[in-house]
Amino acid sequence: MTKTPDVNQAIAALRDAYAAFNRGDMDAAVASLDENIEWIEPQEFPGGGTYQGRESAKRYLAQSRAAWAEVTSEPEQFISAGNRIVVLVHARVRARDRAKGSNEWQDVRLADVYTFRDGKAIQMRAFADRDEALRWAGVQVAAPAS
Repeated sequence: MTKTPDVNQAIAALRDAYAAFNRGDMDAAVASLDENIEWIEPQEFPGGGTYQGRESAKRYLAQSRAAWAEVTSEPEQFISAGNRIVVLVHARVRARDRAKGSNEWQDVRLADVYTFRDGKAIQMRAFADRDEALRWAGVQVAAPAS
C-alpha cells in the first residue's frame, strides 16, 4: 500500500524545485525527485513525450527552458490527493524569435501532477488543462455554474 506523502515536506520540496527551475538550476530542480521518475509531458508541448529517470527529466527541463528567451513557472496552488499532489502552475514565456516581432509575454495556466512513494516523486505528469489534471488525480472538479 502506498502511503500518503508528508504533504508539507513534499510541497516544500516542490516549491524549491520550481524556484530552482526559474533561476536555471536544473540540478536543484530535479534533486528531490526519485532517481527513476517517469516524467510525462503532453505531446502538444514542445519536446512532449515520456522521459525516464532524473537525468532524462533534467535534460528535458533544460531543453524546454532554453527554447524560450525568458520563462517563469510559478506554482499558484498545491492540492493534495492521496499519494498525489496537483500543482496549479502559472507559466510565463517570451519567445526568442524577435525577427517575427514576437517578444511578447505569453501567459499559460497548466497543472503538474506528482505521484509520491516513500517521500519521493516517482511520476510527474503535466496537463495543459487544469480540470483534466484534477480529474486524473481523483480530485472532484466543481461543475460550472449555469
